[in-house]
Amino acid sequence: MFELENKYYNEHKEEYRKKYLGKHIVIHGNELKGVYDNDGDAFNESIKTMEAGTFMIKIVMATDEEEIQRFMSRVYVK
Repeated sequence: MFELENKYYNEHKEEYRKKYLGKHIVIHGNELKGVYDNDGDAFNESIKTMEAGTFMIKIVMATDEEEIQRFMSRVYVK
């Protein structure tokens, strides 16, 4: 799941680390769809134009060691 999105992120992660460090980014296919301050905003804005489960939300971290794999469900709790 999200193989295409992970590949896209890995190809652009150095650029994203310079521009969006600490931000939550939304990737759908081979495209960056948005940059947000938190995962709630990222999810709530993304489901306005895309179906839940079809996009990946990732926190841009400074190093590969800091990155944590997140698994998103169709449910969001505030």
